[in-house]
Amino acid sequence: MHIYSFSPFGYEGALVSVEVDLRKGIPGVDMVGLADGAVKESRERIRSAIRNSGLEFPMERVLISLSPADLKKEGAGFDLAIALAVLDAKISLEKGDGAKENDENILVIGELDLSGNVKSVRGIQAAISTAAEGGISRCIVPAGNSGEALKVKGASVFAATTLLEAVNALETGEGFEVAKGGDDSLGEGFTFVDGVAFPEVTPDCDICTVKGQSRLVRALQIAAAGAHNVLAYGTPGCGKTLALQRFPSLVPALTEEESAVVTRIHSLAGLLPAGASAVRVAPFRTPHQTASIEGICGGGPRCSPGEISLAHGGALFLDEASQFKSSVLQMLRVPLESGCITLSRAGRTTVYPARFQLLIATNPCPCGNLGSEDKLCLCSAHSIEQFWKKFSAPLLDRIDLRIHVDLPDTSTKNEPTLEELRKGIAKAVLIQRERQGKKNALLSPQEVIQFCSEKIEESAEKLIDDAQERYGMSQRAVSGCLKLARTIADMEGEEIIAEKHAAEAVSYRKTEVGLGGISEML
Repeated sequence: MHIYSFSPFGYEGALVSVEVDLRKGIPGVDMVGLADGAVKESRERIRSAIRNSGLEFPMERVLISLSPADLKKEGAGFDLAIALAVLDAKISLEKGDGAKENDENILVIGELDLSGNVKSVRGIQAAISTAAEGGISRCIVPAGNSGEALKVKGASVFAATTLLEAVNALETGEGFEVAKGGDDSLGEGFTFVDGVAFPEVTPDCDICTVKGQSRLVRALQIAAAGAHNVLAYGTPGCGKTLALQRFPSLVPALTEEESAVVTRIHSLAGLLPAGASAVRVAPFRTPHQTASIEGICGGGPRCSPGEISLAHGGALFLDEASQFKSSVLQMLRVPLESGCITLSRAGRTTVYPARFQLLIATNPCPCGNLGSEDKLCLCSAHSIEQFWKKFSAPLLDRIDLRIHVDLPDTSTKNEPTLEELRKGIAKAVLIQRERQGKKNALLSPQEVIQFCSEKIEESAEKLIDDAQERYGMSQRAVSGCLKLARTIADMEGEEIIAEKHAAEAVSYRKTEVGLGGISEML
């Protein structure tokens, strides 16, 4: 029996071979293989766990080898693998054959307490996926992690509650359950609108509770349909933060393919709820303004995922974005473009997925009153210019939807219901899945030509060309307008982008904050 465990590092992690040799000498346990403090302490945990489980710990001198030797081993997830390897070596020694009768490879991961109970660990989904790629199908995992383990199709999983159960499973090969992988059945907590699943929401999370902001709600509907980035700015109390916080009520549930990547990231971060098998609700991350660059992009000794990776498949909401450090805001530019982030620590490199929607809420000026009809702005033109320069033109150029949020219009009537909003989103999502298999905001330049430029009315194309000349739009901005127009057309079920679709797209791209002659700053 060849036992493997898993060392979580970055997005990939690595399989670790656990070998045990029993030799003559003063009883003791030696461990080699670049183990950290938590792994070295497992020597005492496994000794107590084995004895308290009614088993006999070897009286010989025990040598434990964790390979590859140059890979640092971290965490308490090696306990169960080491304990089983020690007991397996003891059985082989007692038989006197000096060799293993069974050459099968098996993945074992779990933490032991002193009584022999197996405790949950993080990274199970990543561990089993990595093992499956290496040809290892049989796995012994903590019972608390069995849900996510059984989501890896083809894996043969035994959920162990105690060390004794794991020993019996190893000896007899019984009790393993073959994982069938994920399915499209979402269970409770989801509702379907025209064939697209949406998470059920409570009234305090329903975007329809935002009254008098029809333009902002419309923009968020378009953003949810095509995964476009959003900038909402306005005076304090206008409702921009309230609306953006309710954005998740418009976002469809993750597909099985999307869920697999998101679940792996959250499993590595130890953020999966107890008993959860997969993440099917799109993430919505709201870091505080004091977040460091490492907290946003990821890092640390194990290259743990940052907020942008935890938001993969969902949205990253920066409230009061002007209060974030300029370096934090600027580092978002590359992940927004590439959809991933590369982290390097101590000679090792890992690449995390980071395909997220960026939602930004901010005041229009340092005092917050620019554009207000009943409040006086005390900021100078220079201070307002410096305020917006913190965001930088390259970052703002990657944001397709820019909305100046006024105070709520209480006279607004016949506002759409949540179901009506979701119907437009569902129609666009189904069209995009069938047409190119991804959201419109993620279209490549060639796909923009194929699905937008070649399917647009002449008058709509001229409108966008005129807007480019009038507002000095970059080529990226023009591409963003085409993607927005494509999404708006999809929401109406139209194959051809009409002039009205292009006009609405351009209206979100131009931005006016005018007061005292300062306009179209963005």
